[in-house]
Amino acid sequence: MSPLTRRGFTGALAASLIAPNSLWAQEDPVLAAVRSTLFGSRGEFQSGMTFLTQRGDPDVVSALITAMRYGRQRQFDIVDVMQSLTGEATGPDWFEWMLWQERNPQVVPHPSLIPFKREVLLGVDSNFDLFLRPQYLQRDRMKIRFEEITWGGVMKDGIPSLDNPTLISASDAEYLKGDDLVFGVSINGDVRAYPLRIMGWHEMFNEVIGGVPVALAYCTLCGSGILFETHVPGRRKPFIFGSSGFLYRSNKLMFDRETHSLWNQYTGKPVVGPLVDSGIELKQRPVVITTWDSWKASHPNSKVLSVRTGHRRNYGSGVVYQEYFASPELMFPALVDQSAHRQKDYIFAVRQFGAARAWPLDAFNRTRVINDAIASTPLVLVGNPDKRAVRAYERSTHTFKASDGGLVDDAGRKWTMTEEALVGPDGTRLPRVAGHISYWFAWDNYLGDAASVYGG
Repeated sequence: MSPLTRRGFTGALAASLIAPNSLWAQEDPVLAAVRSTLFGSRGEFQSGMTFLTQRGDPDVVSALITAMRYGRQRQFDIVDVMQSLTGEATGPDWFEWMLWQERNPQVVPHPSLIPFKREVLLGVDSNFDLFLRPQYLQRDRMKIRFEEITWGGVMKDGIPSLDNPTLISASDAEYLKGDDLVFGVSINGDVRAYPLRIMGWHEMFNEVIGGVPVALAYCTLCGSGILFETHVPGRRKPFIFGSSGFLYRSNKLMFDRETHSLWNQYTGKPVVGPLVDSGIELKQRPVVITTWDSWKASHPNSKVLSVRTGHRRNYGSGVVYQEYFASPELMFPALVDQSAHRQKDYIFAVRQFGAARAWPLDAFNRTRVINDAIASTPLVLVGNPDKRAVRAYERSTHTFKASDGGLVDDAGRKWTMTEEALVGPDGTRLPRVAGHISYWFAWDNYLGDAASVYGG
């Protein structure tokens, strides 16, 4: 989302909230008490907090966490109530209370959370109503916890997607420096590069590459750019995606423009809205991050994203998210196990063959070629941490090692590495396997015990 400080940007927000007609709140004393935090008089607020304290149920804490974020003038009084209801000593720190909430899924929010949080978020941007229809926010209709959905600091489409953007030839891409990182994509011989210094401002493109409709969903906060096929069997048209303005555990929630369902960027699955029970999971396509010099040398005829995007942004090298990328801290709350890896260490993630596995990027400091497997499928991974580049291929019964910039199998035969496959001297092709780079925290937070991690 927008490059803001970890705990900032709420100061001017409270003044922008619009309180609609609140007659419907009078039927529910809990909702009325919760609303008083932002929309009530001083007397109504004090009475509401006394009522919630005497009621003694922590099921209102989720709503109060929302209130404390946007109601700074009453933050300390709200925290006093939350401390009383939970026995926690956490102070007026929205970030830490969100982590408490993630750690305590047994605390089921009171039904008043839905109308209250809707009211608050629609006061920020009325367009959020497209995503937050009450019938889709019931606990049994969602694949994620409504209380953990957070506003990321921008409105709907505040981070504008690039839809069929202008491309130029590699020779004309004079704005790029050799060490600029790009997303490299090749489908059916259609080769393209999308610089991260541009994509960081847009976080999404919708394209047709090599005849295949695709979208690159780039979550800058979790360091992952994932290439999805957008045509799903059984649906008439490909999905077109945008950025909703919402986050879940510091990962963007994208949306499709047909149904306005919210999707988990990391898994390619709908999590809120009409498509929740559709069973859809977007198919991944291979994508690589590498330097412009490296990509251009391997693909001199590549097309490249132009800086003429139709939007006014500073597309300079190292500009977008400069402070966030340089910091070990997260901008938004997410629990993460850091016993083995730091939260913003890079990993290469593969979710294929009915399994999920991650390889720490620093493993490629020891060897550029790793022979491994995911589930029962043998893989070979070729990586260069200096370029943040990793490619994975099926390897069948072969074992590979590096040799003269290429790969040699256990019989001494040299193989050619392409964006689509490893090609043997006899023409045998071992297919590329889709994967992507990510920060550790996103992998750990979304997949946890369901995934395995390469240990070296």
